[in-house]
Amino acid sequence: MNRSRLRRTILLATAGALCAGIAAAVIVGLTGSGTPSPIVNVTPAASPPALADASDASAVSAGSSTGALEAAADALGFRQSNQPDVGLVENLPPDAPLMAPSATMLAVGAIAPDFVLSTPAGEQVRLSDYRGKTVLLEFFATWCPHCQAEAPHLVRLFAALPSRDFAFLSVNADGEDAASLYAFHRYFHIPWPTLLDPGTTPGNYHQAGGAGAVTRAYGIGLYPAFYIINPQGRVAWRNDREQPDMLLSMKLHEAAGK
Repeated sequence: MNRSRLRRTILLATAGALCAGIAAAVIVGLTGSGTPSPIVNVTPAASPPALADASDASAVSAGSSTGALEAAADALGFRQSNQPDVGLVENLPPDAPLMAPSATMLAVGAIAPDFVLSTPAGEQVRLSDYRGKTVLLEFFATWCPHCQAEAPHLVRLFAALPSRDFAFLSVNADGEDAASLYAFHRYFHIPWPTLLDPGTTPGNYHQAGGAGAVTRAYGIGLYPAFYIINPQGRVAWRNDREQPDMLLSMKLHEAAGK
């Protein structure tokens, strides 16, 4: 596999390391004025376009049978990167100096755009169904070493929070297929929904794709990227690149008023 074709430039928060990214997205019709934003409804087509240089197994679509999804995920050969410059930021204190969020991200106080997306198994998830809870919304790519390094930290953070007050959602920011997303979800034992956001250029674990409508609406240019959405549906905090565990926990509790 030619990784150079997959990777785009991304700065590690404290070390300036490079990871793949996606083109800076344009924020569409979003303000903090209090005007409700339209739902971004992105449901994968029943027959998605074939992926270039991808096997039939890896091109399985959302909603496939569990057996087919398992087989397609197995065929990908997903594994965690052993890149040495990742997984460092998570252990920093919450007041560690970090880079500012990308200018394309939504402003604090903006209404979080509602959306409907599907899991690899075809279950539809709507952001507004979590109104009343504080939501950690992550954007990631399966092949991104920084996203992989962040995953087990997020799993531990999720386990430490009461589900009556908090929820996590992860949106694939690279237009990847169901098999790639399922392989990532299964590998890291992620207990919250991981969601497909199909782009104009389909991608997978072995091949970079393009940002989907939700990823563009949230102005994602680097990943992992995080939004904390308060119980009223507004952006309470946001940043991209890896983040300290203690900082995420602190910002979640602040947004929840805990």
